Amino acid sequence: MKTTNTLYQYGTLALLVPGLFDGTLQLSDLLKHGDTGIGTGDGLDGELIVKDGVAYKVDGNGDIKKLDGDFTVPFADVHFANYQPLVSVKETITPDNLESTILSRKNWSNVFFSIRAHGTFNQVTTRSINKQDKPYPPLVDCARNQHEFHADKVTGTILGYYSPQLFNGAAVGGLHLHFIADDLSIGGHLLNFAMHDGEIDVQKFDQLEQKFPTQSDEFMQHDFSKDDIAGAIGEAE
Repeated sequence: MKTTNTLYQYGTLALLVPGLFDGTLQLSDLLKHGDTGIGTGDGLDGELIVKDGVAYKVDGNGDIKKLDGDFTVPFADVHFANYQPLVSVKETITPDNLESTILSRKNWSNVFFSIRAHGTFNQVTTRSINKQDKPYPPLVDCARNQHEFHADKVTGTILGYYSPQLFNGAAVGGLHLHFIADDLSIGGHLLNFAMHDGEIDVQKFDQLEQKFPTQSDEFMQHDFSKDDIAGAIGEAE
């Protein structure tokens, strides 16, 4: 039986801050814990979107391809979808009012939840990053070299998660969103959008299952107290 009230997180966002980008979990194992989610690949290899049990990677050139089970991740969030309708979009939704649109209807600011928004967008801007080579640079250096992609009049899906501010570092405090177009013409980490028609669905979790990459010596030996985790996440995300 699939558990739909649990968010499964592999790794932490904080481990990406100093450049611990090695993929340490195969996609085939990740998908045992969910059919929906987001993340990144080995060496910060693109932006991962898992939708309806199919995993896609948006690479640094903006190209989107389906992934096989051998693809590895250093960080990802997945869950089994059981979304409930929240609101039909009648007025334009943007990053400035998306969070308030949800939290004004749901008193969920202290819990994890997922958002899925499908519809038509007047404009979408996303980003992705080229796969990095060792020795890996810090996350903020990669973000400064990100590639941005833009599309007008596109139909697609926003997928992502809200994390309470208490968990900033383990995840992104607030909303962390990816996008994928229905026709796979654009996708990636969502930077900006204007959604004018569609549906917003949400799914609340009352359990967080956190898996650490304890087989990684780099992770086990790294001193995270020396990293500006909040500052780096704020700049990179």
